[in-house]
Amino acid sequence: MFERPRGGERAILVGVGIGHNVDPHDTAEFKALAASAGTQTVGVIIANRSRPDPRYFVGSGKAEEIKAVAEEHDADVVLVDQTLSPSQERNLEQLTCRRVLDRNGLILDIFAQRARSFEGKLQVELAQLSHLSTRLVRGWTHLERQKGGIGLRGPGETQLETDRRLIAKRIRHLQTRLEKLAQQRDTGRHVRREVPVPTVALVGYTNAGKSTLFNALTGATTFVADQLFATLDPTVRRIEIAGIGEVVLADTVGFVRELPHELIAAFRSTLQEARDADLLLHVVDASDPKRDERIHQVRKVLSDIGAGHVRELLVFNKIDLIEESARVLVGQDGMPSQVWGSAVSGAGLDLVRAALSRGVRPHQVKRTLHLPLAAASLRSELYQRNAVRGEKQCEDGSWEIAVELDLSEIAKVLGRKGVDLVDNGGNVNLH
Repeated sequence: MFERPRGGERAILVGVGIGHNVDPHDTAEFKALAASAGTQTVGVIIANRSRPDPRYFVGSGKAEEIKAVAEEHDADVVLVDQTLSPSQERNLEQLTCRRVLDRNGLILDIFAQRARSFEGKLQVELAQLSHLSTRLVRGWTHLERQKGGIGLRGPGETQLETDRRLIAKRIRHLQTRLEKLAQQRDTGRHVRREVPVPTVALVGYTNAGKSTLFNALTGATTFVADQLFATLDPTVRRIEIAGIGEVVLADTVGFVRELPHELIAAFRSTLQEARDADLLLHVVDASDPKRDERIHQVRKVLSDIGAGHVRELLVFNKIDLIEESARVLVGQDGMPSQVWGSAVSGAGLDLVRAALSRGVRPHQVKRTLHLPLAAASLRSELYQRNAVRGEKQCEDGSWEIAVELDLSEIAKVLGRKGVDLVDNGGNVNLH
């Protein structure tokens, strides 16, 4: 084996199309991924094959070309925009005498650099170890040749077996820690459910402008940069929406095509913010020529994590780059389905807020309820939930309260003892 270089700044990028030509947009995205990892691209090689080569994935001739270009540009690392098998990765390393990373390994490296929270670091480490456990193929051989005889017998297990055992032990430890953190998150969600506050999760393809929109809506200062996976750790803020009251807004990690399964599994608890949300604010880069494909890829990941059933509002961001006008499109059910705007210029943000108020509580109605004195605790709950729009006290001390609630919540309230419906709805203004 060769001595792996410590640096990885100079990179050769290899794009491989299997059964089709390499898409230039995919190559541009891979360059952006490499730049996000802190590398400098010094060469790009494109290969098209009908099927992967079992030894090098790219074929022996193209592998020799990669070696020659890497030597010519004094590259430190070779990045391949495909998922390599452990043996293919090892064979390319031996041939080129350079470190080789496939697409999954590159994304894992970016996540390792960006994770800031304790939970995020644990999740990334778990994903890295799960990925590495499949790469331990004859990484060490010096203990495998064991001789017989007194004083000449080797240890009871090879270094490879030792590494596998240690990695498996560390993975179990990380899974236990993350399970405890997931329980803490569930406790927090349970507390929020006790006092129901609508939750909106921002999802979308990486670099679509989720964090910029999040900051524009909440006034937060979440880190924003023109790079892939600028934000990893989820951020949660409460905002006031007219007609709804408080809404919890959660900014989640961006998605990307062919997101490694190890990351999806490791970030499952974090992505639960999307699964438990009342509404998904799906942010799309309106200037991206492949935006329709990006929407499909994000929806696929949402389906994989169990969030495919959550209501979705598409927000086409960055309209300032394509000279589009801010507008709202309504679906067949009469609810807003798309909002076009710009988080940077502020165009359409008022439309986003209005669409949120409709989308978060699609079945919200106004009703006037009669509450007896014995239901004072329910009155307190309604105020706590910011559901009261007006109130009048009757002569016997009971209350007539105008509320704005979801139809299902109205039914639950009417199930409480002594609570009656004063009228059948409409705009009631009580003082």
